Amino acid sequence: MASTQSSLVLSFEAARKIIEDHSQGLHATGKELLDLLAAYGRVLAEPVAADRDFPPFDRATRDGYAVRSSDLSELPASLRIIGEIRAGVKPEELVEVQVGTAAAIMTGAPVPSGADAVLMLEHTERHGDSVLITKPITAGENVVPAGAEARRGQRLLSPNTKLDPASLALAAAAGRSRVLVYGKPRIAVLATGDELVDVDVPPGSNQIRNSNTYSLAAQVRAAGGDPVMLPIAPDEPKRLRQLIEEGFESQLLLISGGVSMGKYDLVEQVLAEFNTKFFFTGALIQPGRPIVFGRNLANKYFFGLPGNPVSTMVTFQLFVEPMIYALAGRVAQKLIFSRAQLGKEIKVKPGLKRFLPAMLSGEFENARVELVPWQGSGDMAATARANCFIVVAAEKERVAAGEWVPIMLR
Repeated sequence: MASTQSSLVLSFEAARKIIEDHSQGLHATGKELLDLLAAYGRVLAEPVAADRDFPPFDRATRDGYAVRSSDLSELPASLRIIGEIRAGVKPEELVEVQVGTAAAIMTGAPVPSGADAVLMLEHTERHGDSVLITKPITAGENVVPAGAEARRGQRLLSPNTKLDPASLALAAAAGRSRVLVYGKPRIAVLATGDELVDVDVPPGSNQIRNSNTYSLAAQVRAAGGDPVMLPIAPDEPKRLRQLIEEGFESQLLLISGGVSMGKYDLVEQVLAEFNTKFFFTGALIQPGRPIVFGRNLANKYFFGLPGNPVSTMVTFQLFVEPMIYALAGRVAQKLIFSRAQLGKEIKVKPGLKRFLPAMLSGEFENARVELVPWQGSGDMAATARANCFIVVAAEKERVAAGEWVPIMLR
């Protein structure tokens, strides 16, 4: 097994590429019709089209005066005010702007016939029933033409789109009170180890409470899945085998712990009994090096995640998320890091790509980031204090203060 593991330990980039490739072959199953707000965060399973032109009329984008641009070829110009147009005005209340006239208009109101531009209020002076204009204007200025955003029947939202506030607003604008979404994939979560006890059980002197099941279940929900929380698996092959078999009934199995090289790290041995294929048994990262990824004969994928809590959460974000996104119906996306200026120097040993808990701070565009003091991949408290991870390339051994560094948001 050691030689097999050695041959399947990949660079981070190679391991991530394998995940992305396999994600492309996964599809969501099941659909349900939900009220619009209940569909927030879900993945659209149908197109949403415009039920009319967007906007349905020539729309003013500023408060000011609707004018004929040809009336302002010579300045200053004085135009007679013939009325006021507010947003929501009835069609029969609209005036027609003729030569030498202007209409006061509000943002969002329909531009009246005859007018071809809207002059901003701050560039005018009103004198009774007339307005003095000293600034030139071109046709179309401060006007959004009817249908400029979308024509009737044009697709506004495509299937496989995650419904965020903007897409919900767009669906609502198209008159959709309910939408068809994909079902949530069931993701089995299995924590292993004799040292673990349930959260409501007083731990012995050499035991710890099972936190990984809860962090993973929360991450599964955030990624769009429905977590199936299995009982703790002991370091004993028979019971571990039973629980892994139960986990394979879900669409994806996540196992935390038992994937290192120790005598009682049994996960890979038991998984092999299911005629599984391992795509990698480690990635050159820290934390999270002993991650395992594979598939059984029934085409059910599984991950063996390191048992240390920080490693578990980091490897989920790096490797598991794309698989759940695909099972939930989302379009595959590349992993993109943000950047911030490093506050204090970092020194590490080269060889591993590192994802180190950090705190992003600053204001507006002045983003700064510093490491959170931590005691290694078992330090949950440090991760709870962090809001991102600093990403250090494998060949780096020093990152200078003031350098712009890649970060991965939590």
